[in-house]
Amino acid sequence: MSGLDYVLPLRWDDDEDLDELTAYLRELARHARVVVVDGSAEPLFAGHARRWAGIVTHLPPDPDVDAANGKVAGVLTGMRRAAAEHVVIADDDVRYDAEGLARMRAWLGRADLVRPQNYFDPMPWHARWDTARTLLNRSVGADYPGTFGVRREVFARTGGYDGDVLFENLELIRTVRAHGGREARPLDLYVRRLPPRPRRFWNQRVRQAYDDLAQPPRMAAFLAVLPGVGVALLRRRPAVVAAGAAAVAALAEAGRRRAGGRRVFPFTATLFAPVWVLERAVCSWAALAARLSGGVPYAGRRLRVAAHSVRWLRERRQAGGSGSLAARNPTSL
Repeated sequence: MSGLDYVLPLRWDDDEDLDELTAYLRELARHARVVVVDGSAEPLFAGHARRWAGIVTHLPPDPDVDAANGKVAGVLTGMRRAAAEHVVIADDDVRYDAEGLARMRAWLGRADLVRPQNYFDPMPWHARWDTARTLLNRSVGADYPGTFGVRREVFARTGGYDGDVLFENLELIRTVRAHGGREARPLDLYVRRLPPRPRRFWNQRVRQAYDDLAQPPRMAAFLAVLPGVGVALLRRRPAVVAAGAAAVAALAEAGRRRAGGRRVFPFTATLFAPVWVLERAVCSWAALAARLSGGVPYAGRRLRVAAHSVRWLRERRQAGGSGSLAARNPTSL
């Protein structure tokens, strides 16, 4: 598939999944020009270079990109190397097929940023738990995937996006919007994603809750859950709690049924929705405590900002500034 580039930011601590990823990259390279920006330490980087020679463009993050969020550093570096107008940005656990890439390219013909829909496959218990979040997001709008399609010219016009935030996906979306870009959210553009290991799943709980600080009404709603449940139980009204759980499950099921979602989302994920809301309610208080104590730990640093508002980004643009290092080096994009 000519005219399509694929940027994959990567930073691994082990090579347990190297064979699987190598097979994916080999197949992917038949359909797109692939740029892997590898922040892994030696000797992992050297091993990757040997395995992927002749398959992809493999390089480390550019040293002048000083981003606390390593994924953003990888994306900014990769976008500097992109040659095609249509570019797919994807995490290392995302698995496109040829049809998905073709549909993404078609959508980029009429939008500047395309937000597809990820689904887990295989689907262990913790992936079903996390899928409940996806279903609830779909029921009221759209989910936040680990992959986007973007037009290179639009990305270059923005100067990149801030690399010192935790919720980098939302920061990218809002940055494109702030620069007048058109966003498309095809709910039926399903792209497979590998589930995380259970340990990583647990490690992400508070970090994902911290993301909601960038969406204050959503954060306020989750912070209200525990007090609400507590009051209902103190007043001996368990039926109120049960009704709330049923309403959450119904909302998740509505998201599962949108745009043919039943094809990729199992009904058991709907049943996890009340559990996920309770988990997010608990973790939201932990996230708030982290915010008040200076930010959430991330890769040896603390990130204070989840993501900037579109209003802030627009004002920053009008003032001629930017929060991203890439924007301070526009000629390199």
